[in-house]
Amino acid sequence: MAAPNPTEGELAILRVLWARRAPMTVREVHTELSRGKDTAYTTVLKMLTIMAEKGLVKRDESERSHTYLAMHAEPVVQRSLVKDLVRKAFGGSALDLVQRALDEDVASAEDLEQISKLIAQAKKARRNG
Repeated sequence: MAAPNPTEGELAILRVLWARRAPMTVREVHTELSRGKDTAYTTVLKMLTIMAEKGLVKRDESERSHTYLAMHAEPVVQRSLVKDLVRKAFGGSALDLVQRALDEDVASAEDLEQISKLIAQAKKARRNG
């Protein structure tokens, strides 16, 4: 199966599906999306149809109102997107990605502490693995 690489609009729909963690109808997805941005029902329907064709969502047609469920867990999609970003924008360098993220001053002191712990865990895993 190809790595999931959703568009920004598809990601918005996936976030709704991930938050619910249960199959949703087009109407339910539309209602949730419309809370943040005015979106036409037919647009949501078309996007879900395309997403089903791409393998991003699974469509259940057993009931009158079809339901949709994300095919990939959120971390799987995030890993795929980050891998693609690192390859395309940073020439494969994780160091450059992290440096640019830190240059933007978006990381709080707590974030930096957590990042330090993650780096220590990654180093330990590489030594032991």
